[in-house]
Amino acid sequence: MSFPKGFYWGGATAANQYEGGWNEGGRGLAMTDVTTGGTKDTPRYVTYRNADGSAGKYTMFGGKLPEGASYAVLDDYYYPNHIGTDFYHHYKEDIALFAEMGFKMFRMSISWPRIFPHGNDEKPNQEGLDFYRNVFEELHKYGIEPLVTISHYDDPLYIEEHLGGWQNPDTIGLYEKYCHAIFEEYKDLVKYWLTFNEINSLIMIAAFMPNAPKELLQSSYIKLHNQFVASAKVVKYAHEKYPQFEMGCMIAGMISYPLTCDPKDVLANQQRMQDLFYYCGDVMVRGYYPGYAKKTWKKLGLDASFFEKDAEILKEGHVDFFSYSYYATSCETTHKDSARDGAGNLSMGYQNSYIKYSEWGWGMDADGLRFSLNEIYDRYQVPVMVVENGLGAIDKFEDCKIHDPYRIEYMKAHVKAMEEALDDGVNLIAYTPWGCIDLVSAGTGEMRKRYGFIYVDMDDEGNGTLDRYRKDSFYWYQKCIQSNGTDLD
Repeated sequence: MSFPKGFYWGGATAANQYEGGWNEGGRGLAMTDVTTGGTKDTPRYVTYRNADGSAGKYTMFGGKLPEGASYAVLDDYYYPNHIGTDFYHHYKEDIALFAEMGFKMFRMSISWPRIFPHGNDEKPNQEGLDFYRNVFEELHKYGIEPLVTISHYDDPLYIEEHLGGWQNPDTIGLYEKYCHAIFEEYKDLVKYWLTFNEINSLIMIAAFMPNAPKELLQSSYIKLHNQFVASAKVVKYAHEKYPQFEMGCMIAGMISYPLTCDPKDVLANQQRMQDLFYYCGDVMVRGYYPGYAKKTWKKLGLDASFFEKDAEILKEGHVDFFSYSYYATSCETTHKDSARDGAGNLSMGYQNSYIKYSEWGWGMDADGLRFSLNEIYDRYQVPVMVVENGLGAIDKFEDCKIHDPYRIEYMKAHVKAMEEALDDGVNLIAYTPWGCIDLVSAGTGEMRKRYGFIYVDMDDEGNGTLDRYRKDSFYWYQKCIQSNGTDLD
């Protein structure tokens, strides 16, 4: 079976990593604006000022703002997300390049603080509304369908610092107000919406930090529940007021296998997939917490009534389609002396001797994409989108050319895997590879870890012209789209 007619080929980005213009057009601050760069071996830091004026920082994963301190942009640090790769000033040029490749869909996010700078503002920022309207109109000029992520790691910093972020249920109402504003503003320009990016990232800390404090894990599940409620409320609102909308979830593809055929490994992996992947999909697609959730709450000392009180809201606001990111697979085992994988985004699990690994320790496994697509569709029976996929690698820029056969090889294998999943009967409707144009890495803050089909002249210290160049993979993907996935050579 070939890819169906009308299949959405495209690419994906996020405002915080790509857009730039961090202090232009009335935009407020997000957490990424006070987060420094890092590498696969050194962490990113969040910076602040103490009450006495002294500067401080904590690691992006697991740190905490000291009492009396305020988040701050400090002179001695470089903040790569401030510029990203400057879509804010290059959107027309970039969209023209996407159209040249043949995009049918472009996944992007709206930066919440560009619309409501503090999150609790009385009225939306008109300059922000105008900017995205211009972007959507430019996309439609080329026949490209926007796929819009509403919250993608750049909620207003004011909400986090002064209101307690998603720990505070009042944030739900602020999110609703934000959604109501953008739904009404773009009701004739945007059909496909994702409520939260990789919503399970809140609880992935359990995998990245096996010895994470119990209080941190408890807080993560409370924040996640409040996001579930917020998503359900806006999905219900959209279904009632804007029936033309298609509302989706977006889950980080934490796909893993048992490392051995030891039954204990099989059970351990089943629990890992339930905890890190299906927990969110079950709530957002089925509209209720799965039975195994009670075991998780009990283990963490959480009161089940907190989660069960909103059962009716969750039921009424389940999404229309399932989207997820897929980069790599990992393994789970009870044999803890086994070798770990991962770098940059911390370890995801245990190494699989049957697959190859990227420079950042991610297991390259196209068969895992076919496997996960089948598992997801069999479980939920709703349309599926792969909205992130790609290979982060160091590209050599020589004579204004970038030869990236390693990326083409990776992409080719994953397109074939999707074709096989279609043949298996999966209702796959879209593929938007991550970082279709080079942008800042979310985990490490690097530019050198490039995913794009388009090279952007910018380095890890913020030096460069920001000029755009087509990589070899640009022409390969162009041919792939033109042939609807049949010409992959």
